[in-house]
Amino acid sequence: MIEIEVEKQLGAFHLEARLAVPAAGVTAFFGRSGAGKTTLVNMLAGLVRPDRGRIAVGGELLFSSERGIDVPPERRRLGYVFQEARLFPHYSVRGNLTYGARRRHPTVTFDAVVALLGLAPLLQRRPGDLSGGERQRVAIGRALLAAPRLLLMDEPLASLDAPRKAEILPFIERLRDELRVPVVYVSHAMEEIVRLADTLVLLSEGKVAAVGTVEEITSRLDLRPLTGRYEAGAVIRATVAGHDVTFGLSELAFPGGRLRVSRLSLPLGTPVRVRIRARDVALATTRPTGISIRNIFAARIVEIAPDRGPLVDVRLDIGRPQQPVALWARVTQRAAQELALAPGREIFALLKTVALDRTSLGRFDPAAAAFGEDEAG
Repeated sequence: MIEIEVEKQLGAFHLEARLAVPAAGVTAFFGRSGAGKTTLVNMLAGLVRPDRGRIAVGGELLFSSERGIDVPPERRRLGYVFQEARLFPHYSVRGNLTYGARRRHPTVTFDAVVALLGLAPLLQRRPGDLSGGERQRVAIGRALLAAPRLLLMDEPLASLDAPRKAEILPFIERLRDELRVPVVYVSHAMEEIVRLADTLVLLSEGKVAAVGTVEEITSRLDLRPLTGRYEAGAVIRATVAGHDVTFGLSELAFPGGRLRVSRLSLPLGTPVRVRIRARDVALATTRPTGISIRNIFAARIVEIAPDRGPLVDVRLDIGRPQQPVALWARVTQRAAQELALAPGREIFALLKTVALDRTSLGRFDPAAAAFGEDEAG
């Protein structure tokens, strides 16, 4: 477990956070700028000292104001990847990778890291000759070779443009899936969270607003102001159930049926997580025919968000009686009135296949994602 119960005053900003999450898979710290994400991860790393409280990883106390414990950063065995790569400009890539590498009992070898991150063609080059994405891959490799028991990543993609982000994300997925090094991932980008994270810690104004699985947190209406209304939606767990080679499609099975998406290069049976934005879901009172939309699900209206201008969010259940699956739809107030939408009504949810691109999909480890108890503090 990662256990944090700390307080810190920084000028006018006060952080008071309490959380306990599994030290497995990827735990994401998510929130708007100024929520306290970086301060909290820096306390975990030992770069910022709490005013009071305790921090423990795997049962080992790293900080305790009551017992006078404050383990130095270099002895915490926590790797850190910053927003900027922070490489040594006068060292080659090889030199940067081997700097500070753990010689005894390494958790991963130099060759394994080079292969995992595709660094072999870069080893003799200097940081100044690398792209932003290449520099971040080297920074990740350097952190891994220090044999961390936990890897901290603070907005590692924030300084990169879209193509470079697309380049880095598969490497972080391989790190999670192949090396299984526990990661604390700081971000304000929900698409990164959905693709990478198992557990979500939602921060707001220096406090932990909620802790739980990505699916649970994104489906809660009361957290919508913090998770983002424009990009709001649901996250569904599914399994790759089939591939349509002729038309370039894949089918994902979930308790409510099958979801058709663009072809995925994943084996059958692979667990995946799908993010479906509310603005991409349409509603119909009868099952439509003669339309191009391939994803049509029988649904029941669970709740309707309070009136907030011309748009309204409708929470649906598209699962089975004993296995509810949440889905959100965003429609106009006029449509809601004309369709007589109300909790309990049976309806049909429509979703275009092309609305689900690669940024909407992510693999996940069911064991790491089993944590589901919400906790606020």
